[in-house]
Amino acid sequence: MQDDLLAQAQAWLTEDPDPETRAELARLIDAKDVTELAARFGGTLQFGTAGLRGELGAGPMRMNRSVVIRAAAGLAAYLKKQGHHDGLVVIGYDARHKSADFARDTAAVMTGAGLRAAVLPRPLPTPVLAFAIRHLGAVAGVEVTASHNPPRDNGYKVYLGDGSQIVPPADAEIADEIAAVPSLTVVRRPTEGWETLDDSVLQAYLARTDAVLAEDSPRTARTVYTAMHGVGKDVLLTAFDRAGFPVPVLVAEQADPDPDFPTVAFPNPEEPGAMDLAFAEARASDPDLVIANDPDADRCAVAVKDAGDWRMLRGDEVGALLAAHLVNRGVRGTFAESIVSSSLLGRIAAQAGLPHEETLTGFKWIARVDDLRFGYEEALGYCVDPDGVRDKDGITAALLITELASVLKADDRTLLDLLDDLAVEHGLHATDQLSVRVQDLSVIADAMRRLREQPPTHLAGLPVTNAEDLARGTDRLPPTDGLRYTLDGARVIVRPSGTEPKLKCYLEVVVPVAAHADLPAARARATELLAAIKRDLSEAAGI
Repeated sequence: MQDDLLAQAQAWLTEDPDPETRAELARLIDAKDVTELAARFGGTLQFGTAGLRGELGAGPMRMNRSVVIRAAAGLAAYLKKQGHHDGLVVIGYDARHKSADFARDTAAVMTGAGLRAAVLPRPLPTPVLAFAIRHLGAVAGVEVTASHNPPRDNGYKVYLGDGSQIVPPADAEIADEIAAVPSLTVVRRPTEGWETLDDSVLQAYLARTDAVLAEDSPRTARTVYTAMHGVGKDVLLTAFDRAGFPVPVLVAEQADPDPDFPTVAFPNPEEPGAMDLAFAEARASDPDLVIANDPDADRCAVAVKDAGDWRMLRGDEVGALLAAHLVNRGVRGTFAESIVSSSLLGRIAAQAGLPHEETLTGFKWIARVDDLRFGYEEALGYCVDPDGVRDKDGITAALLITELASVLKADDRTLLDLLDDLAVEHGLHATDQLSVRVQDLSVIADAMRRLREQPPTHLAGLPVTNAEDLARGTDRLPPTDGLRYTLDGARVIVRPSGTEPKLKCYLEVVVPVAAHADLPAARARATELLAAIKRDLSEAAGI
C-alpha cells in the first residue's frame, strides 16, 4: 500500500502546476507520511450540486490548482456537449487563499477549450457573479468561494445560463466529464485570450439594487455593519449610499478582506462568537440594527436590541419580516422556501392570497420556482430580486431589511414589534437547530441509519403523527437524504449538511397566541418544547 500511495503522489506531483502544493507534496513523499498521503489520495473530492468545496492542499482530496483545472475542463466539455461551443463563461472569486489563482486557471481552461471567458475585475460578492451571468448572456458562471467555511477551505460553485446553481442531472454529467480528463497534460491552458471585465457589470448590479426599495420609502435606520473579513464592504457601502441610508458604522477589525479570518473561529454570523465585535460596536454606537454579511456576501444576518442588549434574529425571523414587508408593499408572485425553513412563510403568503412553494434545501432549488418573487432559507439566505439575481443576495437583503426598519421607525416601532404582531396573527413560530460537527463522517451515517431503523414515536411528549424518509421522495419533492417528522404543533427535519461535516436537525414549534399579553407565556412554552425535542432527538439519533 505504501508503494502504491507513493507512486500516486509522485504521479500527481509531476503534473501539479503550483509550486506551493508541489513543495508540500514533495515533503510528504520524502517523509513517507503514509497517513497523510492516504488522507489526500484515498479518493477524489466529489463534484456535486454544491460544486466543489474542501480544504486547501495537495492531492485529489484537497482543493488545489490541479483539481480546479480538471473541474474546469470537465465543465467546458459538458458545455460543449450541450451545444455551447463558443459560449461565454463568466468567472467570479472571493478573497480567500488561492481564489484568484483558481479563477485565472478556469479562464485559461475555458479559453483553451474554445469558449469565451470573462473574469470579474477583483474579488466581489457572489451575487454580483450570479447577476453577471444573466446580464451578460453567459452560458455558465463559476464562483470561486468557500462562503462561510473555515479559513483553510476553498470551493468552486457552478451556475448555468439561467443564473441559478446546478441541480441534478447536470452535476453528475459534469462530474463524469471531470472523471474523463486523463491528465492535465491534455488540458490546453493559454496564458491569455480571456477578458477581464471592468466595473460596468458591478454598476449594472448596483443599479438593480436601487429598484429593490420602494421609491418613496423612508431611509432613516442607522446600522452597524460587519463584512466578516469578506468582500461585502465596498459593494454594500455603495448600495447604501445610492439608496440614501445613513452611512453604516463599520466593525473596523472585520471590515476588509482577510483570508485568515483572524477574529473568528468560523466566519459565519451564525457561529458562536462571530458577532461579538459587531455587538460591541453596537453597544457603543446604538444603531437601529446590526447587519452582517458572510465572507462572500450572499448571506445577510440581522441583529436587534432586545431587553437592553443585542441578539441575532434567526433566519426564519428575518424571512418572515421581509415577507411581511413585501406583502405590505403589494408585491405579487410566488413566495418560496426550503423545507427546513419556517412554516410561517406559508401562512403569510396564504393570508395575502399569494402562491407558496417548498423546495429541497438550497437556493439551487428555490431559484427554480415558477414566478418566484421572494425566496428564503433559514441559513440567512434571501432572494429579494429574483429577476436580477436568482440566488441568495446579502446586499439586497440588507437594503430591504433596513428599509423595513426605517418604515417601522417612522411609526416609533421596531422589527421586534412586527414579529410580535405576526405571532399574534399566525401563532408563535419558534425555530431552533441541533447541529453536530464531526471529524468522522461515519457518525452522521450511523445517526441517520439509527433514525431510519428506529424512528422516534414521541418527541417532547408529542406523538409523531407522520415519519417520512425523504430519500424516497414525495409527491412534491425529489429524493434527498433526509428525514421529516410531523408532530402535533411541531416539525423536525434531520439531514446531513451538503457543504460541511455536520448533521443538522431543524426544529419548529407553533404555539397559538390569542393576544399580545399572551406572548411571554407562549415563548416560555416554545422554549421548553424546543429544548425537550432537542434532548429526545439527540437520544434517538445517538448523538
